[in-house]
Amino acid sequence: MGAWELLPVGLVIVLGLCGVLVPGVPGSGLVWAAVLWWALADPRPAAWGVLVGATVVLLLSLVVRWALPPRRLRASGASPRTAVYAGAGAVLGFFLVPVVGALPGFMAGIYLHERLRLGRHAEAMAALRSVMRAGGWSVLAELFACLLIAGAWLGTVVWG
Repeated sequence: MGAWELLPVGLVIVLGLCGVLVPGVPGSGLVWAAVLWWALADPRPAAWGVLVGATVVLLLSLVVRWALPPRRLRASGASPRTAVYAGAGAVLGFFLVPVVGALPGFMAGIYLHERLRLGRHAEAMAALRSVMRAGGWSVLAELFACLLIAGAWLGTVVWG
């Protein structure tokens, strides 16, 4: 596949990653659909391997999210800006400390937003705990799964 054919797939994956952070948007479904679209257009075994892996990762993430408490982030005081900081932190962490950096990056993003908003360390830590208990773990599980899939897709496209 050429660069112009890969560009829309990459954009849908990025849209799906952003959609994980927005309530009501099927972010993980968009990421999986983009990988399916790519695998159908690129019949190499590696593409189908990424699709199978993406399906398994999303099913595992679904099981994990089912076991976690339901999302009630609005009740915890989390704003859309909190989601932006958390998502940016997770993506930065994912690439700065490959894969495992998403967890501390996600939590650091929430902490940074709350620290800027509230001004004190103790209050920011309390807000971080509140957000994570109110569904932050569920969002993190879905975002982490989608980041793994995006990384696998990007790695397969670049290194083939």
